[in-house]
Amino acid sequence: MEQTQNQKQRPIWMNDESVRDIDIRKLEFIQELHDNSQVTSQKELMMKLMPKLKYAKEQGLLLSLKEVNTAIAAIKKYSTPEELEQIDKVLNKVKEQKNPPV
Repeated sequence: MEQTQNQKQRPIWMNDESVRDIDIRKLEFIQELHDNSQVTSQKELMMKLMPKLKYAKEQGLLLSLKEVNTAIAAIKKYSTPEELEQIDKVLNKVKEQKNPPV
């Protein structure tokens, strides 16, 4: 099967069967977040994420919880151990932000 130029440039996880029903713009948004997740602190992560999330909301690119979980699973499926570690760190930082310790 021949791929278009655009498909060749996409990360392999975007071609996974599990994410085929998610709008490609949403997948590209997730990839952008993933690409920018190489941060050292929670504060830096939030500073990068907040404007992107605002933009996503304005553009109708916010994902349902199911879409997020499906995309994360697809990304993890094709990630190296180092990338998996970074993904887990970012997810933990996001969870801490949503549910701060009492």
